[in-house]
Amino acid sequence: MVLVFNPAAGRGRSKGALAEVESQLRRRNLDYELETTSGPNDATAIARRRLEAGTTLVVAVGGDGTLNEVINGMIEGDAGIVPGATVGVVPAGRASDFTRTFGIPKLPAHAAAHLDGPGSFPIDIGKITLRDGGVPVTRYFANVAEAGMGAAVARRVHGMPAWLGPMDYLFAFWSVLARFSAAAVSVDLIDRTYEGPALNVVVANGQFFGGGMKIAPKAAPTDGVLDIQIQLTSKREAIALLPKVYKGDHVPHEHIKEAKRVKVSVTAEPPFPVEADGELIGETPATFEVLPNALALKI
Repeated sequence: MVLVFNPAAGRGRSKGALAEVESQLRRRNLDYELETTSGPNDATAIARRRLEAGTTLVVAVGGDGTLNEVINGMIEGDAGIVPGATVGVVPAGRASDFTRTFGIPKLPAHAAAHLDGPGSFPIDIGKITLRDGGVPVTRYFANVAEAGMGAAVARRVHGMPAWLGPMDYLFAFWSVLARFSAAAVSVDLIDRTYEGPALNVVVANGQFFGGGMKIAPKAAPTDGVLDIQIQLTSKREAIALLPKVYKGDHVPHEHIKEAKRVKVSVTAEPPFPVEADGELIGETPATFEVLPNALALKI
């Protein structure tokens, strides 16, 4: 296996996690090689290079952003670049929400124990086609994507001071809420279209985001569809619903339209920012699709 380690994940706290992981792997006599990222998109390049060189298990040691980069290195043309390649995850980031859906332990040493043995199963991966700086791009995501206020919050999180720790998402939410306005959106759900005002559109493969918020309680990365929420809530309602999101009790709600689809397209005026796995990647118009059983996940 190859460990793709992001030393910047968790605002630098991932370094302690790496020591625990390596100790656990040595204790179990598991052979591994270590690759360390030094900047944006390094994890993508490393994952692709190592798979092409014959590696079959690539382990993201970092947060959801690190996993996102690894996933984008493992897929090309909507399929895994190497048949049978498997992704592993050791949570060592600020939130590491993807692992919550699968019950992978949050403690790095315990998560590393899951890298032992032959167990793995296929999971779905999301695909986004959109524009970044006017240039068409395609990105893949493992967990949750958003168009609208949620993407603006994700952008703000990256500018929050490190001392806030896991509270940075909440501070970013309050900071963005005061200035963000709903837009006129068109959401094409294939068999029907929603047109009207919206504050946010969630497209979920996994259940959690934002450091433990159960944004999509009905999502399953193995069911071949994406869970979609068109959030028509007012700012006052968004505030009232925030505590409920941690338990997934914000849905059903009369001002949140829910759907499960293999594909959805979103346009907005003015354009909405778009994020995937906590990383800002461009703006609408954007099309989201599911790639069933695109990769195997080590468990």
